[in-house]
Amino acid sequence: MSNIVTGEAVVLELRPASFGVRAVSSIIDCVTNFLLLVLAIAFLAETLQLNFDAAAVQALSLTMFVFFLVIVPVGLETLTRGKSLGRLIMGLRIVRDDGGAIRFRHALIRGLLGVFELYLLLGSVAFLTALFNDRSKRLGDLLAGTYSMRERVGVIHQQLPQTPPQLVPWVKLVDMGRLPESLARRVSQFLTQAPKMIPASRQHLAVDLATETAQYVSPAPPPGTAPEMFLIAVMAERRERDFARLSRQYESSQQRSQRLHSLPFRD
Repeated sequence: MSNIVTGEAVVLELRPASFGVRAVSSIIDCVTNFLLLVLAIAFLAETLQLNFDAAAVQALSLTMFVFFLVIVPVGLETLTRGKSLGRLIMGLRIVRDDGGAIRFRHALIRGLLGVFELYLLLGSVAFLTALFNDRSKRLGDLLAGTYSMRERVGVIHQQLPQTPPQLVPWVKLVDMGRLPESLARRVSQFLTQAPKMIPASRQHLAVDLATETAQYVSPAPPPGTAPEMFLIAVMAERRERDFARLSRQYESSQQRSQRLHSLPFRD
């Protein structure tokens, strides 16, 4: 799994495509493009052979080769931001190494090297290159700075943190100011990633965030409260209060709407 850190310090988990899934996607694309090429050449040979000599037919065949094996894949990747028929079927997308959408130059590098890797050498170079790197990159990806990302992944149902039982009496009476959005994001991200962190780093970050959050909470939590438990209680109560506030706003708007509809209609 690849971790991308955004400008807001939010870590995005992007899953590179496995070697097998990407191989199936590439086979679908190669077979599709090759069949289109063969059909186009057959059409040319059938319809233009009577009017053009062999050299002209060969030139048109070469043009068709470049069109279907380079121009079409590059254009499709550029317009769809990394998609192709095979990737659409397998739920993949080509992205930059930083997780962003690819541009024309990325697609062009991949397309030009793809002719060499996938068609002229029958995929042998792509196979060996993808086999020995952690993101299953082929040579075109290494030079373009891209990789294949999985878009269709299983939905992970994350359980929302609940207020620790020992802090329920305190948190119901606490006066909680509005947390800055940047702080709230960092606390939420910490609580999500905490189980994967090294214990020393986890404790250090929890203390820092709890110290910063305590400025917006009064009174202080009971003595001996662990910083992480304090953060969990604050975020859980913040969620509950936001939900209650939004519910009241919705009910109020519904009541106003009902009163307006109940007024007698006048010309």
